[in-house]
Amino acid sequence: MTALTQEQKQLLQQTTSEPPRLVDPDTKREYVLLPAETYQRWQALLGEFDPRETYPLLHRALREEGWDEPHMDEYNRYG
Repeated sequence: MTALTQEQKQLLQQTTSEPPRLVDPDTKREYVLLPAETYQRWQALLGEFDPRETYPLLHRALREEGWDEPHMDEYNRYG
């Protein structure tokens, strides 16, 4: 396990509303610094959740709302 840097500790103390975000300067990839308890709760809730499993339900819901109707093709031009 890696220890927090002094800079990270200060960031945690200053942040109250949302978890602090850290950026890898080499890859520009963002990370969120969460307390372990919060991470473990999310992990327990989501488990091995794969968002792709929701696609059929989303497609059905959108179809039922009329998104497959020909006049909705107009929106595809703006995407």
